[in-house]
This record gives sequence, structure tokens and C-alpha cells, in this order.
Amino acid sequence: MGLIEELNGIDINDPASWTRRVKLLMAGLLCIVIFGAGYYFVIKDQQAALKTEQNKEPGLKQTFKEKKALAINLDAYKQQMVEAEETFGVLLKQLPNESEIPDLLIDMTQVGLSRGLQFQQIKPGSNVAKDFYAEKNVNIVANGSYEQIAGFVSDIAALPRIINVSNFSLERLSDDNENLKFEATTKTYHYLEESYVEDSE
Repeated sequence: MGLIEELNGIDINDPASWTRRVKLLMAGLLCIVIFGAGYYFVIKDQQAALKTEQNKEPGLKQTFKEKKALAINLDAYKQQMVEAEETFGVLLKQLPNESEIPDLLIDMTQVGLSRGLQFQQIKPGSNVAKDFYAEKNVNIVANGSYEQIAGFVSDIAALPRIINVSNFSLERLSDDNENLKFEATTKTYHYLEESYVEDSE
């Protein structure tokens, strides 16, 4: 009897009556169904998850390399931070606090007088607050020769405090061929106390 005839004559409700070949065939089909269902419901999802993780691998490797480079250079970065803080401290010392502004005006006046300038005016102007510092404008009007004025500008630029000269003008005096009228606005900077910064926020 052929296999097809055996299949046609099987009793679904009585597996015990099946021939050996039919039982082996059914067992094989059942294994295929089980493996197929397992692949569809389990392995397929795991393969998708594996593919997702594999796609993450290049990015993770790059992140690892970057962190490894940072770890190798950590001591150098720490040293750079120390140097940056020291540099910032030096620069900060060049910014007078509010109480030092009068002394700075005295220094500027003395520098001008030592050059032979005749001051008509040297007084504080507007105060413009920035992030952690403020611009302090100082208005200057003085008479002197070109050499005296140039020497004065050079001298105040050499002061330990940061001073910029802007908006200046020179005008020849009508009754004097040598002396000029010098008008300028200088900008100096002072750091703001923490309490002032907090109050202004």
C-alpha cells in the first residue's frame, strides 16, 4: 500500500491505528509547525532586537573611544582647568570693585598732571551692568599739547587696571597754537559683587 493511500485511509480520531510511515510523517509535520511557530513568535523578534543592538554598536564604539580619550587626557584637562582658573583670577584682579573706582580716578588724574595736562573735567559717567561686571564711563576734558595728550593716553593704558579710551576728540584752542582741547570718554570695568548680580536677576 502506498503512502498516499495510507494517508487517505487514516482515522484522525484514532492515531493508534496509523501506520508507522504515517506516524513518522505526522511527527515531521508537527515538528515543522512547531519550529515555524517558534521562529515567528520568538526567534524573529529576537533577531529584530539583535539587529537593533547591532545598529547601535558603531555609536557605542565611538562613544567608548571618546570617553577613553577623555580618560587618557584627564590629567591634562585638569591642568588646563587649573591654568584657566589662575588666568581668570589674574584678569579678575584687573577689574576694580566699586569701592576702588575713586582711587582709579585719582590715578588717572595724577597721570595726567604728571604729563602737564590741565583738567577741566574728570568725572564718572554712566554705569552699564553686564553679566558679572559693569562698564564705568569716565568723562574727561583737558587741555595740553599733542605730546602731553598722547603720553597721557599711553600712560593710562599702561595702568594695572583695564582702561579703554573711546569717543575722543581734539580741538585747537583759538588763543593758543600749541595746546589742544582733549575730550574723551574712557571705559573701565569693575566686577559686580554676587549680591548685586542676584538682586539684578
